[in-house]
Amino acid sequence: MVGSGLGGLISAGYLAADGRSVLVLEQHDIAGGNAHVFRRRRKYEFDVGTHYIGDCAEGGLFPSLLAGLGVRDRVTFRPMDNEHGFDRVITPTATLDIPAGWTSYRDRLCQALPEETERIDAFVDLARAVAGATRDGLHGTSVVELFRRSPQTMRWTRRTLGQALDHCGFSPKARTLIAAQAGNYGTMPDGITFAEHAAMLDHYLRGAYYPEGGGQVLVAALVEALEAHGGELRTRCEVRRILTEQGRATGVELTDGTRVSAPLVISNADYRRTVLDLCGGERTFSAELVERTRAATMRGAVVAVYVALDTELPGVPNANIWWHDSDDMEAAHAAMTERWERDGVFDSVPQLTFSFASIKDPGAAAVCPPGHSNFQLMTGCPPGYGFWGVDGGPVGGEPYRRNDAYLARKRRLTELMLATAEKVIGPFRERITHLETATPLSHERYIRGTGGTPYGMANWGGVGQRPDVRTDVEGLYVVGQSVRYGSGLGAVATSGMAAAGQILGRPLLPEVLGGAVLGDPALLPERGPDWDPMVVSRGRTRRTAKGLARIG
Repeated sequence: MVGSGLGGLISAGYLAADGRSVLVLEQHDIAGGNAHVFRRRRKYEFDVGTHYIGDCAEGGLFPSLLAGLGVRDRVTFRPMDNEHGFDRVITPTATLDIPAGWTSYRDRLCQALPEETERIDAFVDLARAVAGATRDGLHGTSVVELFRRSPQTMRWTRRTLGQALDHCGFSPKARTLIAAQAGNYGTMPDGITFAEHAAMLDHYLRGAYYPEGGGQVLVAALVEALEAHGGELRTRCEVRRILTEQGRATGVELTDGTRVSAPLVISNADYRRTVLDLCGGERTFSAELVERTRAATMRGAVVAVYVALDTELPGVPNANIWWHDSDDMEAAHAAMTERWERDGVFDSVPQLTFSFASIKDPGAAAVCPPGHSNFQLMTGCPPGYGFWGVDGGPVGGEPYRRNDAYLARKRRLTELMLATAEKVIGPFRERITHLETATPLSHERYIRGTGGTPYGMANWGGVGQRPDVRTDVEGLYVVGQSVRYGSGLGAVATSGMAAAGQILGRPLLPEVLGGAVLGDPALLPERGPDWDPMVVSRGRTRRTAKGLARIG
């Protein structure tokens, strides 16, 4: 296994539970990919990408996946405010609190847009049908059977969200309120399939949750399952090449020259880097696939500002906030992009997302001390290295962290985001005890994602076209943000189950959603009073290595 994001760890855990010999290789200090955390000042722990997870009631996706590995009791999911709203959308003329449940969601949209009730009914009926078809597919219903049941619904799975909004005849304001959570997949309505948007909505409308103790707890439970069943995680262990011979995978070569032979290789690395760099492009794949991958565009990149305060935030709901400076999100995004490309000016933040870890997980010792606050601000930025004043990224050896142009852009964008945030939730800068900004280059440095995006590819020969987990190379599989199951924690987890199921030759995901258990809880290690998910996530051989940040 190359990489240890959630998709990779879930594949690895299930293969180990089936009795396979599994080795997971991770270049970073801890496992988790976009689900990992980092600590600062011995007081604060910040999630990189775990802001909320949907469908976590009993029988939901993540509880079922954990139960199938025997670790369900090791992760507690705290519900957000599913009744009043787990997401709050704010535009200049509207505030929309999104609750759990399709019917409640429809009612809130109608309250915010009373003149568009009929259009909302049409959209919700269509989205619910498309999401249902996607879910039936995950439970094992074939595409042929889904088309037989409802060809019209299945035709909509291949169209974009923008086309669905056009079909319903929505106003710009309605389009904005419906698509305001675009930060969950990193693209505007014309760049996402209607099926992926509907599946995202359905995932959270089944209830939004946050893992108690943060995203690293979820990662650590998967590592414990892997190791309990004989698998191994090696961190600080970077793969240089995926080895192939006569059209089949034969193992990997590490950056120190060590070769590890294996009949199966699963890459949880960035798909473009897997094809073009790790596998050597045309040396391994057809010229057509290599050219399609080289021409692929990526979804939007994100700037994240991590904030800690020595006070609590009054009046903030147990919800994410999606703030937009315009009732026409798409026009605002287009204007921002055009102004940057034409004039090289970026002097405002058209959209800002807030995630409040200390409200989602109150009292957690690692999140922040009592009476303090811990939250994240996120926004998109123009693509490419030029926006940051550099010629290349950290994977290519660019020493960007000492580049004056990069540092100036980072400071300016941080200031814009803080000023915007204070307009939304009130002044807080005088109470800041820690402030840190991560750019797309930071993401590339730690995750190795092309373009510094956590969302994977936007266009691989067409909107919505993405590779399957099985490749043309025998014994080589890919999982993660760029494969056909989409972006987000639930989607990458599904990709991991799909890969493991294909390798094992069984409908693994439908079986596990139906209650099948492959893991043996009796094999799991006991957790002592000093149990630390970051220690576990380093792998057994590096648990005592120096350099790990602690809380307290």
